[in-house]
Amino acid sequence: MIAHARDARIDMLRGVSILLVLLHHFNIPYSLKDTGLAALLGWPFLHALARNGNYGVTMFFVVSGFLITRNALDRWGGLDRIRPGAFYALRAARILPCLLLALLTVDALALAGVPIFGNRADAAVSLWTVNAAALTAWVNVLIVQHGWINYPLGVLWSLSVEMAFYLLFPLVCLALRRGWTLAALAAGLIVAGPLYRLASQGEAGAYLYGYAACFDAIAMGCCAAVLARRGRFAVLGRPAVRAIIGAAMAGLYLAWPIGQSNVLGTTAMAFGTALLLLGGATASRAHARPLRALAACGRLSYEIYLFHLVVLGLIRGWAPPALASGDARVALLAVYLAASCAAGWLVARWWSEPANAALRLHTRA
Repeated sequence: MIAHARDARIDMLRGVSILLVLLHHFNIPYSLKDTGLAALLGWPFLHALARNGNYGVTMFFVVSGFLITRNALDRWGGLDRIRPGAFYALRAARILPCLLLALLTVDALALAGVPIFGNRADAAVSLWTVNAAALTAWVNVLIVQHGWINYPLGVLWSLSVEMAFYLLFPLVCLALRRGWTLAALAAGLIVAGPLYRLASQGEAGAYLYGYAACFDAIAMGCCAAVLARRGRFAVLGRPAVRAIIGAAMAGLYLAWPIGQSNVLGTTAMAFGTALLLLGGATASRAHARPLRALAACGRLSYEIYLFHLVVLGLIRGWAPPALASGDARVALLAVYLAASCAAGWLVARWWSEPANAALRLHTRA
């Protein structure tokens, strides 16, 4: 087995992704339009920065495909040798402790009568159905069918996509075995993604939340992991090349809202992320303090992602958007970002990391 050091570049990618998601979700209830921050940065730029948080999730999907494939290759020496039982046990050790805690937290607040943590008043399904969907990987299906049913649990749509990927990955690897058949499947998913998004433009959220709308990004990450082992992409690691790729991704992100650009925009954003991963195959440490902070957010991105809307829901109850105006919203943004990161750190430090370690030890035993 190859022991990979913690890759600061990957953590920074995830850090960028989670911050984009956090800003997007904050700006929905607390528009930053009439604030000093908008005056400083310009509202058109700030609005463009805040509106496309779903592209941050696209980047997460690519990173997930990359790491799952790379780790499987390192652990078993080949995708045709993967052991499904061990694979599922390792994934469950990482995912389930934090997910169960998030569900218990939201359920407790909903049962305590905090309105924003319960399902929408007109929701066609119960809170327990949302819980069941979260544990069986179809929250995204519920959202496509019924809209954003539960405020803090809605973010689990992307975890449902990833859980479906985790379920299928070892089975597909063992069934297809040969590299060319796996490559053909990945190519098919990459081509099918934009076609599905194009066909789903008139459907409520399917172009964002459907499995086929997201699997192309995951497939690109898987391909990047396989290609990275060949070590022929040193040019992508050059700072100038990485800067060009990053600038192109930023330009796409800022130029159009995702509702207009998702068909090929998601493909382009995923491809850019895959190129950055290929160029950063060798671990690199970030020395500047802001970059260290960004990498720290990336390391905690799963915990932050699952709990940031719990934090924002509590803030909305304490300082309703209708009563917060101007620079008070900027102050709330700072509180929200700090509290979300603190919640992620606390959950990781005292719950998900110890539980993950204990479950992995049991798996090895």
